[in-house]
Amino acid sequence: MAELTIAIFIFIFGILIGSFLNVVIYRIPKGESIVFPASKCQSCEKPLKWYHNIPIFSWLFLRGKCGFCSEKISIQYPIIELTTGVIALLVYNKLGLVWNLPIVFAVFTLLLALTVIDLKEMVAYDSLNLLALALAVISPTFLDSLHDALIGAGGFILLRYYVSYFIGKEAMGEGDVIIAGTMGALLGFPLFLYAVFLSAILALVPSYLTQNAEKQIPYIPFLALATFIVYIFDSQVETIMGFILYG
Repeated sequence: MAELTIAIFIFIFGILIGSFLNVVIYRIPKGESIVFPASKCQSCEKPLKWYHNIPIFSWLFLRGKCGFCSEKISIQYPIIELTTGVIALLVYNKLGLVWNLPIVFAVFTLLLALTVIDLKEMVAYDSLNLLALALAVISPTFLDSLHDALIGAGGFILLRYYVSYFIGKEAMGEGDVIIAGTMGALLGFPLFLYAVFLSAILALVPSYLTQNAEKQIPYIPFLALATFIVYIFDSQVETIMGFILYG
């Protein structure tokens, strides 16, 4: 019973953070403060009541429309809130109630924000990216995490130069390099390499489908998703990769 109570609390905390994350995703690209002013409708600009801001439930109760002007509210809002709730539960299930649980959760919520913004704007904001990296380095093995972060970022810098040279155009962005540092700090080695490999696999189909399109797909979403999968399911991933590599 106590375990269920903790899990419910963790989930509620997660969706509350998700509600704030929606503000971050909306305001950071606009160069606006993520603290002030209070949330308002993007259409009629009326400040929202407290009961308009209850994660997930307000969107369902209002049927996806503004309580003032009835303008449609993007389904992105409850999806982000639900996703952060699930992330919180999975990270808690992985680590338990340890001191760095909120830090790891914060890193993955920042990666989620970077993913959504990158998908919409094709931009990786340093304010979020560097914060994720700094938090990822803070762990019980600080020096090891810092060491692995530097190797991950340095490896991506070299990879970026080589790939750009061979394909004749800029490959990957500086934001990807910072993400690689975060991946190294969180995962260590060889899990970092497995995550990079998985990100390439995840990106194959979308890359093929958009190869003739004017707008390229961003890579950060695949790096972030692969990092989360490998972090949560590290032992299973190691087993699978061991079978692939060694039979």
